[in-house]
Amino acid sequence: MIDKSNDAGEVGSPLLTILKLAASSILLWSAFSTIHNSVTTDLPLLPHRRLTQEMIGDTVPTYMTNLMDDLKERKKLMEDTPPDEVKYWFEYPGPLQKYFYRFSKSRGKGDYFEGRDDSGVTSARFMDDTLGNKAYRDFLMETTVPDNELSQHSRLLENCLAMGSPARPDMGKGTLWHKWFGKKEPPAAASLDRCRVLFTINTVGAGRGTVMLWETNPPAIHAQAPSPWVSEQETAATHLERNLKEIDAMCATGQIAARVQILVCEPIPGKWTEWMDSQLVNCGGKPAASDAKSFADGIKVEERPSPIQVVVVASASTADTCHDLKSGFVEKRMQDLVIAPPFLGDGKIKTKNPAVKTTHPDLISSDDHDLYVGMKWSSLVTARAVHGFLQASADLAAAAASPTNKNPSKLEKGADGVSVFLNSSPSSPFLVPSFARVSYVSEENSKVAKWRMHGDFFHPAAWEVCKDSYDMTWIPDSLSGAGGINSICRSKGDASAQSRKLMSGEDCGQWWVYMAEEQMPTTPEVYANEVTSPLVQGGSNFIWMFTERQRREVVKFKICNHEQKDSKEECGQAPQAVMPLGNLESFLINFTPNTALGKKHLSGRRPGYSREADREQERETVRERKQLKGQEDIEKALFDYTVYPAALFHKDATIKAARARDEVLTKTKDKESYGPQTVKSSYYDVTITKPREATVAWCQMIARKGLCVLYSDYFRTSNDRRCKEACGTKKNWTKIDK
Repeated sequence: MIDKSNDAGEVGSPLLTILKLAASSILLWSAFSTIHNSVTTDLPLLPHRRLTQEMIGDTVPTYMTNLMDDLKERKKLMEDTPPDEVKYWFEYPGPLQKYFYRFSKSRGKGDYFEGRDDSGVTSARFMDDTLGNKAYRDFLMETTVPDNELSQHSRLLENCLAMGSPARPDMGKGTLWHKWFGKKEPPAAASLDRCRVLFTINTVGAGRGTVMLWETNPPAIHAQAPSPWVSEQETAATHLERNLKEIDAMCATGQIAARVQILVCEPIPGKWTEWMDSQLVNCGGKPAASDAKSFADGIKVEERPSPIQVVVVASASTADTCHDLKSGFVEKRMQDLVIAPPFLGDGKIKTKNPAVKTTHPDLISSDDHDLYVGMKWSSLVTARAVHGFLQASADLAAAAASPTNKNPSKLEKGADGVSVFLNSSPSSPFLVPSFARVSYVSEENSKVAKWRMHGDFFHPAAWEVCKDSYDMTWIPDSLSGAGGINSICRSKGDASAQSRKLMSGEDCGQWWVYMAEEQMPTTPEVYANEVTSPLVQGGSNFIWMFTERQRREVVKFKICNHEQKDSKEECGQAPQAVMPLGNLESFLINFTPNTALGKKHLSGRRPGYSREADREQERETVRERKQLKGQEDIEKALFDYTVYPAALFHKDATIKAARARDEVLTKTKDKESYGPQTVKSSYYDVTITKPREATVAWCQMIARKGLCVLYSDYFRTSNDRRCKEACGTKKNWTKIDK
């Protein structure tokens, strides 16, 4: 266990520092100088396959077979059913899910509702499959893959290596790396060199009821009886266990090497450290013994290499502050550990090389990593979220490196009001993919659960953002293919489908949700955010990610701001949060205790605060009408609580983007006409009386499940354009026939 109670980190020996500086400088400036320029796909020689972009065209890859069969079944269902018998739920075929909302002592089992979660959000409660959902698990764990599809199966690794640290681990025989990962893994895309991911988990507030989690016993691993009923609020152990299970499954794919840093305020019992280590067998942990006393005795984790490291971030004098959820103390320590700016402690800048970390060398966060994940124990992390983040980061880097975006003045002259161009100029925004949390209704209150149900569906909802929290923007050339940062928006002049589309003048890029406000949680976290702001404007403090390249850019930004305390304009723009529209649900992270909805925001600290005056005027209008029964309750529901369902988030974002283009493309506006006049969303701009046509519903399901990115080669480079709107890659939407 590492005690990091002092603010200042220890610097290693002078010789080690010099060697690190020399090696990092050579590799850094030759391959990854900045996020905005010198973008390259050339990497050091690595012991894994280097794959090239396979333009699909008319070919249907094997991983699309199940989806094509699903489309046939959807169409057949519509065709074989008499029109008057077609039901609304035909659009959402899929297995029924059980929503357990309480435990019945009299019957000795849980009570549940049955329905379908059509949101596409990964839920710890509804989904037993790790890695995000069944499609992600089957795809990433596939053992037999055709050679021409290996690029798609290893896309996570390729993007990670391109955006990660150029310094690679020693993988020779006899090394710890070879001991942990040297055995050939079953998945076809497995590699000896892996994406090194550091998960830093804030465990403050984790407990069982009012008892701190570490004062209880870890869950039994080799229990003989079935697992007992455990409610979502009873203990944080179930949520920590699910996250460790997800991380272990990532290592099992053969593409990720995970290390986990557990942040605590005080030292914790060794049995918990042993238990956490035993959950990460595929990452290098030791399996738990089969006897009941497996964590009572035995070799301690501190005496052998382990993927787990427990870090005490407080001293005796700061322990109370550390436990205070309003203080933002641990959020700040987590940022310092991960970002590692060189002026920690005494405020003196020890080095200006962002590749060199001056934090204590015993901390695993001081090692080289490719991806950093900062999260709270209550946020569910999955391979789907990691995959989506890496692809989105590669897409943004491809846009920044695009030759067509190099002339800022020309781009600004031709601006259309919705496009944002990324390039190497100082004015170019520094965009970082970010996340928002969503919660399901707690099973503790059956009335609330029934109230939140809508037909046969469950609706996870955000509470930290609303419709006014974001704008929509089109980023040209923001599509990357195989081999790391490799733009597919450049015509190669060949006969491929992608080249033909580009030569015909088709727009190439994708739509992004551009966060215009800071996220606004409820108390006590809203106070923690005010003390320690998220690293990314509009991002979350409770689930965030950075690649090594992005981390170095943040370090340079922080060094500049530290030096230019009076004049910070020269430092460029702070990181700005964005989310890809076509993969939005992968960036909506389940708040696993599911207790967030129905909590009242503090006055002046709620989503949509930029329109606070307008909102108060709307509330006053509702008061004046006094036309509805239960007026006061309706008013409170509308204005005092934020419940923003994931499906509504996707709809609002799509409509905003479609209306933005309609505004630009409509030359002569009909003032008496309501709604779009030139272009529309083919999925949302319809009158719903029956299910939508099978194909558009099929495409929407693909987007909600994150398959536009998982199967990106097909949806980005094939001749099949049916799902371009749903995947967020069609700029001008669907033309309205007049």
